[in-house]
Amino acid sequence: MVLGKKIVIYDLDDTLYNKTSEFADILDTTMAEALVYDLGLNMKVEEAKELVTLSYKIYRDGGEIFYRDYGINPQDLFIAYHKRKPVEKIVPYDNLLEKIEKVDAEQYIFTASDRYASEKILKHLGLYEFFKDRYYSVEDFGVFKKNESADVYYEYCKKIGVNPKDCVFVDDSYSNLEFAKETGMTTVRIYYKNNSAKDKTYIDYAYKGIESFLDDVVNN
Repeated sequence: MVLGKKIVIYDLDDTLYNKTSEFADILDTTMAEALVYDLGLNMKVEEAKELVTLSYKIYRDGGEIFYRDYGINPQDLFIAYHKRKPVEKIVPYDNLLEKIEKVDAEQYIFTASDRYASEKILKHLGLYEFFKDRYYSVEDFGVFKKNESADVYYEYCKKIGVNPKDCVFVDDSYSNLEFAKETGMTTVRIYYKNNSAKDKTYIDYAYKGIESFLDDVVNN
């Protein structure tokens, strides 16, 4: 049992690895290049990158400005961006698999990356064999985000055959955790700098980095 629950569902990006500021900058460039080179946005890459960064700050989604103001199709950007995603630049945690294997619960992944990128990331992190039949992308449910409604969380739980109230959901994103909480899940926020979620009533626990969460649940 983990925090009194028998199922743990992890986000993948920025949760099972640390998206450093350097890697975040690379990802902003990657999305800008996908917009300009793959989707034909009439804009210089540098200009598109500035808007990607701004979009993350406003909407917690680098593509939202382009969906709203430039007619970019979310599915098209989802596919183009993940094909370009530089997975090889992620720095894995040491001994993460060993810690995950000690967790006394069934463990799954629910990610906003597509299945192509998710497989590459899991292999790069050394977690693919552990999660190979237990990871799902938003695209498996016909959507491209996790922060629009609680519906996809209900669908996810139905897919894996569990009651949301039996689950702990672990994510770095406020908005994802808010919708997970609506379903009755216990919510855990992973943060890397300061815990800026102290006033969010829908967040039950917060840990600085996934390793501190794993250490706590394994040792208690």
